[in-house]
Amino acid sequence: MGLGRDLEGLLVRRGEAGYEDLRAAMVWNGLKPERFPDVIVQVASERDVLTAVRLARSAGMRVAVRAGGHNWAGTSVRDGGMLIDLSRLDACAVDTASATAGAQPAARGRDLAAALAEHGLAFPVGHCGSVALGGFLLSGGLGWNPGVWGPACLSVAEIEAVTAAGEAVRCSEDENADLFWAARGAGPGFFAVVTRFRLCLRRLPAAITTSAYVFPLPRVAEVTSWAVEVAASLPPAVELSIMLGTAPQEPGTKAIVVTATSFADSADEAARSLTAFRACPLAERALARVAEQPATFDALFEGAGALWPERHRVAADTHWSMEDLGALLPLLADDVAKAPSGKSLVLANIPPAAVLPDMAFSVLGRSYVVGYAIWQDPAHDQANIRWLREAMGKVAPLAVGHYIAEADLPAAASRSRRSFTPDTWERLQAVRARWDPEGVFQPYLRP
Repeated sequence: MGLGRDLEGLLVRRGEAGYEDLRAAMVWNGLKPERFPDVIVQVASERDVLTAVRLARSAGMRVAVRAGGHNWAGTSVRDGGMLIDLSRLDACAVDTASATAGAQPAARGRDLAAALAEHGLAFPVGHCGSVALGGFLLSGGLGWNPGVWGPACLSVAEIEAVTAAGEAVRCSEDENADLFWAARGAGPGFFAVVTRFRLCLRRLPAAITTSAYVFPLPRVAEVTSWAVEVAASLPPAVELSIMLGTAPQEPGTKAIVVTATSFADSADEAARSLTAFRACPLAERALARVAEQPATFDALFEGAGALWPERHRVAADTHWSMEDLGALLPLLADDVAKAPSGKSLVLANIPPAAVLPDMAFSVLGRSYVVGYAIWQDPAHDQANIRWLREAMGKVAPLAVGHYIAEADLPAAASRSRRSFTPDTWERLQAVRARWDPEGVFQPYLRP
């Protein structure tokens, strides 16, 4: 077919030398999906993206897209068609005059944060520094400091994209507004290739401070009740998270860890913001306490990254719920205690109440819970996946939906639909029909 002769980057067909190594590299997870694209194109430039989409159209191949970072389910790796790998498009440029940045989809959160910090600026990147912007922003982006900065897609002012017709377009609230609406939340079912984001930047908080309590896991009910109560009294610039699993501060001990991270403009402001958290009535029952420590984004990334070590096998699932965490986390404690891997965990938080602009992403509940099965030995795949399914199944009756970035999409065909409000789902189908009437781009992953 003459595929690849106009590309600057790499094109590898299934069956050719190097294909399997490249396919495996398309998924950060050590647990690789048994799905095989016909062709993988690793583009070297934004122009290559145009060429690749046009090649796929001419060959009648469906297109899937990968930015980089870690998507647990490997949703970009599909059977048949073309996988366009954007991992070499990782540039970012900061415009301090307008407090904006132009960033390509494979730029990593850690690298963007470092580049912005040099100018006293910040952006709500993902909690794990290795997460690439592309999939993160397209899925809404539950990043740092959500009470003030909101979901990361809220700070996307414009995108440049290649459409199913093989055309380069610019999208914003004033130009190609419907495609821009979908780009802020549609996730792995987005029906174009974003080649560049224009990001609105924030002032870098001068005093990032973390504080935490570690409690025995059997105290999950009373600790969660306190955490829900204190969360309501904390300022928006304090991010509260809860982890059920093996405590980093107490190796080998299953615990519930409640962490508060303050994003303040001064040490005094940080101290004031954590007053209610500091006054925990359960403090004497804690196994350990981390008292208000100054932090940087690098330190935050290091702490988050330790939860998801490289070269491990991972399965994840998420639930939004209208119940508070006090009704959810006690249901999971026994499963966490008996997890076949000591590295498996459950994370939870209380999303800030906010009125968001019109975009595909929306907060579906008042609580958010995500379970992670994390292990190394392939012989233990079934046991760990079964553990995740059974554990998250305990809270499923109280769930109202999923977060599209981490939903266990292969588990059921309804998972994609349940990651959006009914109106948003119908609107996504209508916008897809307009921009991709021939179905060039792969739809959401199904079992």
